[in-house]
Amino acid sequence: MTIRLFNKIHSLRNKQVPATALGLFRIGYGLITLQEIIFLLYFNHLIFDPIPYLDIEFPMIPAFLGIWVLVASCVVLGYRYQQAVIWNYLLWIVFVNFTPMQRDFDGGFDTFMIGAGFFLLFMPADKTFSLDNLRYKLSRPFVHYSTYQKPSVTVLTYYAPIVICLGFLYFDSAVHKLFAEHWRNGLGTWLPATQPYYVSALDMSPLLNQEWLQNILGYTILVFQFTFIFLFWQRQLRIVYLCIGMGLHLGITISFNIYPFGLGMLCFYLLMVPFAWWRAISSVLVATEPTLTVFFDKLCPLCNRTVLVLNHFDIFKHIDFKNAQDNVINYPTLRSIDNAVLLKDLYAVDTQGRIYSGVETYIQIAKHMRYLAFIGMILSLPLIKTIAIKKYRAIADSRVRIDCQESCLPTTPVTSNTWYTLLFEQQTEQKPKAFTRKLSKIFIVLALLQLNSTIHYGLIYRLKLHNPVLSPLTQTSNMLILWSQTFVGIVPHALYLHDHFQGYDHIIAITYTDEQGKEQWLPFINEEGRMLAPNWGRVHSMWANIAVTPNIDNLRLQKFIMKITAFYGRNLGLDFTKTTFHIQMKKIDAPSHWVYDQRNLNMAGTWVIIGKAQWQNKQIQISLPDDINRL
Repeated sequence: MTIRLFNKIHSLRNKQVPATALGLFRIGYGLITLQEIIFLLYFNHLIFDPIPYLDIEFPMIPAFLGIWVLVASCVVLGYRYQQAVIWNYLLWIVFVNFTPMQRDFDGGFDTFMIGAGFFLLFMPADKTFSLDNLRYKLSRPFVHYSTYQKPSVTVLTYYAPIVICLGFLYFDSAVHKLFAEHWRNGLGTWLPATQPYYVSALDMSPLLNQEWLQNILGYTILVFQFTFIFLFWQRQLRIVYLCIGMGLHLGITISFNIYPFGLGMLCFYLLMVPFAWWRAISSVLVATEPTLTVFFDKLCPLCNRTVLVLNHFDIFKHIDFKNAQDNVINYPTLRSIDNAVLLKDLYAVDTQGRIYSGVETYIQIAKHMRYLAFIGMILSLPLIKTIAIKKYRAIADSRVRIDCQESCLPTTPVTSNTWYTLLFEQQTEQKPKAFTRKLSKIFIVLALLQLNSTIHYGLIYRLKLHNPVLSPLTQTSNMLILWSQTFVGIVPHALYLHDHFQGYDHIIAITYTDEQGKEQWLPFINEEGRMLAPNWGRVHSMWANIAVTPNIDNLRLQKFIMKITAFYGRNLGLDFTKTTFHIQMKKIDAPSHWVYDQRNLNMAGTWVIIGKAQWQNKQIQISLPDDINRL
């Protein structure tokens, strides 16, 4: 087994492939992180304050979240990549483990993002679509961009995160699903989609009311998750697994209110897209011939750097940059221009032979880049154009020219110092087999950590095989799970199973009486029982998975009623001394067998007031039945 793993890793490590999807994966991961930080900023007081707005325990949280925004932005842009992904990884760990995010506001994908962040530490995701790539080129301004080859990486950087972050997750989740009756009945996707707390505003009833379709979806997901880690390697099956996986997580994104989890999983499927597909997409989007040719002075360092920057952002390759000294002779329309004049500005020629110079060249560059056409139109406005021409002349007339030979190239250009370069490229060259053996051992350790979690929670816990004799092993297993969860994101993936929905026959919402004596719904849960945007993700988890459960704990429910009323009361500008909040309950059903139109039946239930809450002097008085579960 070990020898086969060694041989497989060795063959994957030696196979070089384009780095295109790694850059897109980095951008997707960074954007999802950014939206989650913005979410945390919006719900800062609800999540981090013991009593929203009234008792602020972490006043520096917004400042640290602001720092995280900068870090995540650097990840998206690929700027100072290695430092950015290290800090991003550490910030995920700190916020998840040292704030109420994990205890009360588990987003359902936090550990998943930690695991993905861990692999980004070692992935060369800065090689494409990154500012670091541009920084490297700018350190050698007199080397034309056309001399740089497209970056390639070992295919292991694609497969490793797929195996660990998707393959292990799916297999562990499938083991847990076997113990859930509704999954065994083929209703794994149907049951959560009929529960008001869990659905988005999109009504999926026409699909939910087709039992045969729901059975197909449910059993397909079970087979898909059990077999993914074993079969996605096969070239003939990879597209099948790609399409099913993307369909699964796209469905989660649009039909449930846990969209961050769906988007996070979708990011990984960028790594599974066949390289031929990227080439086909490129052939459609990238121009076969340039539509604008720009001429620059090859002896001008500023001109060379400008060309490198402009070419870097010309992602559709509509512009070709040529040095004027060697190429003007091939363009009759430019021969009549004196060389001294020609080298004074950036000149451009389009496919119709029209000539542009100075600011007009930049306007045409923006328009020909297509996605920057709006900037070109703004720059064309009379007043802005006049200011731009004045600024352009001040820079262009003061630039310095150098009679550059090889000697003017920098002796120490910016080079990649990422962990990927240090480990996968330099170590591989020195001791390839020894490094492969180390990688094999690391993969075995990660596999054992996942196996420990699966056996502990998926089998021993589910089958109730606890034994006092095995207590030391159980404690050791728990300790390993704690470490693997904290630093690698390996956790049990027992989401939305029978122990979650069994007995989930009531939901709770909050209304209040306004100054006119009219009852209003807090912008939290509406009359149907659906959670309104933006109360999704981790806020949904707080209410639907912790506050309201099959067996409601009054103290826990009161804690979150306090937080919700304080947060939205302040946001709505309510006078707490004159506002009474009403606790509403509605009966629903979570059957493990298929029921026609169950989603709408749950939405149409009748609400009953079971208690009230009122604030006085920063204290809340909540009146609830002693045992809500008996109502």
